[in-house]
Amino acid sequence: MIRPALLACAAVLALGAAGCAPTTTYTGFQAVDVKPTDIKVGEDTRSTVLTKLGSPSTTGAFDQNTWFYISQVSDKYAYDKPQVKARNITAITFDKDEKVTQVKQLTLKDGYQLAYNKRETPTRGRELSVIEQLLGNVGRGILPQDNTDPGQRGPRR
Repeated sequence: MIRPALLACAAVLALGAAGCAPTTTYTGFQAVDVKPTDIKVGEDTRSTVLTKLGSPSTTGAFDQNTWFYISQVSDKYAYDKPQVKARNITAITFDKDEKVTQVKQLTLKDGYQLAYNKRETPTRGRELSVIEQLLGNVGRGILPQDNTDPGQRGPRR
């Protein structure tokens, strides 16, 4: 009799432990044959980079001569928000002759952590009290007459 109870308890513990295991997500650029760090400055061109790595994740907003290859690894536990474990960004810069001039590696440590308030956006202007909000529109508009359509500005014809 003790064995079935022990097996049931072990099964419940195993299911509970499985619920605590993270779900790992890999997003963005995934290197297949050639890594972005294998690109040679001065040797490779825009077309060879495109052949080796494929199209970039994004290009520079103000400089189309910079390509970015971005990849990210994140873990998600049960009902928590995903936590970013690793982020790798390779920035490849080209000159006017389409040759590679710089290959720069950026990681999660190079990024900025922004603290922002998700619930509201502050706006400029005056804040009204409850009384001002309730009485603020008194006397501002003209009540519609019987011969007007609410969707029209003037009387019906």
